[in-house]
Amino acid sequence: MTSGRSGADGILIASGSWDPEPWAAEVRAALPGRPVWIWPDLADPTAVRYLLAWHPPEEALAALPGLDAVFSLGAGVEHILSRDNLPDVPVARIISDDLTSRMVEWITLQVLLHHRQQRRYDRLQRERRWHELPQPVAGEVRVGVMGMGVIGAAAAVMLARLGFEVAGWSRTPKMVEGIEGFHGAAGLDPFLARTDILVVVLPLTPETHGLLAMPLFRKLARGGALGGPVLVNAGRGCLQVEADIARAIEEGVLIGASLDVFETEPLDPASPLWGLDDVVVTPHCAGWCDPRELVRQIAGQIEAYEAGRPLRNVVDRAARY
Repeated sequence: MTSGRSGADGILIASGSWDPEPWAAEVRAALPGRPVWIWPDLADPTAVRYLLAWHPPEEALAALPGLDAVFSLGAGVEHILSRDNLPDVPVARIISDDLTSRMVEWITLQVLLHHRQQRRYDRLQRERRWHELPQPVAGEVRVGVMGMGVIGAAAAVMLARLGFEVAGWSRTPKMVEGIEGFHGAAGLDPFLARTDILVVVLPLTPETHGLLAMPLFRKLARGGALGGPVLVNAGRGCLQVEADIARAIEEGVLIGASLDVFETEPLDPASPLWGLDDVVVTPHCAGWCDPRELVRQIAGQIEAYEAGRPLRNVVDRAARY
C-alpha cells in the first residue's frame, strides 16, 4: 500500500442524516487493516486520506492535510461541491449497475403509473366504482428524458423497449441507439414540444437550478394521448420550483407528477404536494444506496488509485458533474 500525503491512510465517513454504521462496517470488511472513523469521532485529522461523504458538514472538510480524494455516497455531488472549504482534491461520483438499475426501476414504474392512469383507478377504488378508462397504447405516448448520462440513457432504452416514443435532451450531443436526440439551448424547446411525459435526471448546476418551473411546463406538449403533460423528477430537488408544480397541477398545465426529490428534505408536512391526487411523493428512495455494492466500488477505486491508476468518474468542477 502506498502512503498518502503526510502518511495518511485512514478513511473518514461523514454521511449526513444517513446511518453511518452500515457504511463503516462495509468499509472495514472491504479494506481491512486501515483506520475508519465516523464523523465527528475523529482523533487524528492528519491520518485521513479518503473522505466518504453525503451532505458532509463543513467542519468535516476542515484540517484534513492528508486528504487525497472525496467519494460521494450517492449519485449527486452538489452536496459536496457546494462546501466553501472543499479541499482541492478529486471528487468521485458513484456510477454502479446497482444504482442505475434501481433508478431505472423507479422511473419506469412512474411512467407506467401515469400512462396506465393508476392514480385515477386508485380514486375509483376508494369510491368503490367499477369503471374502465380509455387507455392509449404506449406507442401513442411521447416520453422525453432530460439528462442522457448513464442513468438517463438506460431509462430511455428501457422505456423504448416498452413501446413508448422516446427522445432525449442533454447539454451536449449524446448518441443513444434508437433514441431521438436533442441538445443545447436550441434543442430544448423542440424537445419539450414533443413530450407528453417529461423524465428528469439532470445534475444540479447553476444553469439547471429552478429549471422545472411554470415557463418550462407551458412548453410541454398539449393534446397528446394522455390529455396533458406529466413531470417525473428523479434528478435533484433544487431543479424544481415546488410552488409552480402545485400550481401547474391545480391549473391543468400538468396533469400529473412523480417526485422523488425536493427543494428541502424531508418534504414539509405542510407542502400542498402531499395532498394532490395526481402527484406521487416518494422519500428520495429511487436510487436507494446499498452500502455493500457502493463500498465495493469505492474500495476498488482506492486500491486501483494506490496501485498508481487514475480515479474514475471524477467530477468536472467547472461543469459541476
